[in-house]
Amino acid sequence: MLAPTLRKNDKLAQRLIYAVSLIVFIAVIVLSRVKLDVSLPFDVHIFAAINAGINSTVSLLLLAGLFTAMMKKFEAHKKIMLTAIVLSVFFLLSYIAHHLLAGDTRYGDLNADGILSEAEKERAGSTRIIYYFILFTHIPLAGIILPFILFTAYRALIGEYDRHVKLTRITWPVWLYVAVTGVIIYVMIRPYY
Repeated sequence: MLAPTLRKNDKLAQRLIYAVSLIVFIAVIVLSRVKLDVSLPFDVHIFAAINAGINSTVSLLLLAGLFTAMMKKFEAHKKIMLTAIVLSVFFLLSYIAHHLLAGDTRYGDLNADGILSEAEKERAGSTRIIYYFILFTHIPLAGIILPFILFTAYRALIGEYDRHVKLTRITWPVWLYVAVTGVIIYVMIRPYY
């Protein structure tokens, strides 16, 4: 096992983790309702592509993190998981930028007028149901996973590996699901940008 990186201070960690999680949650909700009307010299949907790339990379890192932990290569595991966390911060910034600059896109809205006509619904067919099922499972899980990720990392960084492993059994599959479905959502919505 690795030596602890941080000194244990559960009260401070709890306050910081809840504060960061709440600030991020509120920022995402508030900023998702705002659209900046600016003209930029590039396609703002580049941020969505960046998000999909980051989510793909995080998915691979999560798998690599699992395998390095199973092989007891804890130093590599630590580096991989911290990289996944850092990339997730970049994802969050890119996600906010995309929604601020592009606004919302409706699945099936072929003419991008913000209104989904009956003909557009019909043309999208049953894939709309699949898309919205994935989206409506992805969103709440993405909203609640952050404090779990931070508490799981904290337990590892203070050397409480038994508690880290217990939290990982919840955190890892949800985080992987959120990362993978983020890519699927992008692939499905991209034709409507």
